[in-house]
Amino acid sequence: MKLWLVRHARPLIEPGICYGATDMASDIQATEACAQTLAQVLPQDVRVMTSPLQRCTQLAQALQTLRPDLRVTPDARLAEMDFGCWEGVRWDAIPKDAYARWMADFNTCRFGGRESVGEFMQRVALVRADVQGEAHETVWIAHAGVARAMTLLAQGLTRVERADQWPKAAPEWGQWWEREM
Repeated sequence: MKLWLVRHARPLIEPGICYGATDMASDIQATEACAQTLAQVLPQDVRVMTSPLQRCTQLAQALQTLRPDLRVTPDARLAEMDFGCWEGVRWDAIPKDAYARWMADFNTCRFGGRESVGEFMQRVALVRADVQGEAHETVWIAHAGVARAMTLLAQGLTRVERADQWPKAAPEWGQWWEREM
């Protein structure tokens, strides 16, 4: 089965801000452009799941307008990692000791107090397990973190002990990866 990992368009937030689970809109023109391209290449009978965050639901709605045959289902497990009290804070304003604690215990530290990388990986793994046996292709409209987690899960890794193990690559804004499950 093929999985389409679609990343939302560029969010409307100043660069350098920590915003994992922060809900915000994305650039509408870029969202529309992505939806138009995606609508042309997606096959019939594809299942579309979306993060409930606005920057993803915008794209899902634009896609469904162009392709009314598509059934879109929101799934909270596809939301980006939640950085708790650091959401909305400039990355360079986050205390260095908070980073140090996270780097020392990358898998289980709840950076910002809300969610650890391990917990994030676990919820993405649950979505993956739910769709693995399906006969139809699946589209996830989600975030860079979800794509990175799926990269590790596809390699059989369910834990990330060190920050240097976390993938750097992710689809660009409004782009996607196609992966076999």
